[in-house]
Amino acid sequence: MKVTYRLLVFALSLFVAIPDLLAWGQKGHDVTCEIAERHLDRGARKAVKRLLEGKSMVYWGNWLDNASHTDEYAYTKTWHYKNIEAGVKYEDAQLEPQGDVVTAINRQVMTLKDKMTSTESKRLALKMLIHLVGDLHQPMHMGRKADLGGNLWMVMYFGKEKKLHGIWDTDILEGGHKWSYEEWATEIDCINRKQRKEICRGTVDDWAQETYTIASEVYNCTPQQSKLSYDYQARWIPVIEQQLLKGGVRLAYLLNEIF
Repeated sequence: MKVTYRLLVFALSLFVAIPDLLAWGQKGHDVTCEIAERHLDRGARKAVKRLLEGKSMVYWGNWLDNASHTDEYAYTKTWHYKNIEAGVKYEDAQLEPQGDVVTAINRQVMTLKDKMTSTESKRLALKMLIHLVGDLHQPMHMGRKADLGGNLWMVMYFGKEKKLHGIWDTDILEGGHKWSYEEWATEIDCINRKQRKEICRGTVDDWAQETYTIASEVYNCTPQQSKLSYDYQARWIPVIEQQLLKGGVRLAYLLNEIF
């Protein structure tokens, strides 16, 4: 009995020590994918449906978070983020040897554009791209390397000690609106064609640098052990809405360009 208890405690301690890799949690990825699907043109919609074998992008939105923990896809663990040391400019950031979210997105786009690539490889690339574009727009996935993108940056959120990364994944989003992912998409996706075109300007690196700027602002206004509640939530919910919208619109833009 004592051995079993000790094993349980040990297992739990390992679980707590594992850094969060999620971006936006399930709801955020669902919103991003739902918005993207609403902006696909006819050709892209047909190609995506064929590659995903009839399932929606929402269905696959969070797949890579789970897959990255398996032996088969362990090589993708560093693809969810691009952590940069404090004070380092985006363009001067040290590259992750195994790849980061920016290089991973560009790699999937190249695979999907390559006419010589097999259908199976394109199917995998699409599943990954769907998730990674969402990750790119979660500020803590462009967070500091020293604290693992906010995983070691502890704050008090409504009286409970939590990781800064974690509250950006889910807590602020869920605290802002108790909507389904369809309701989220409908409420925030209300821009015109000119605004969509502006959102899609630049490269994946430009989009990442934009998120990195937001991450720097988050750190500056959130010292460790900060006591956060309604004021903090109200300040950042509009930014989360903006990032979810941009993620969805840009994902659709990439797919429309590819197909």
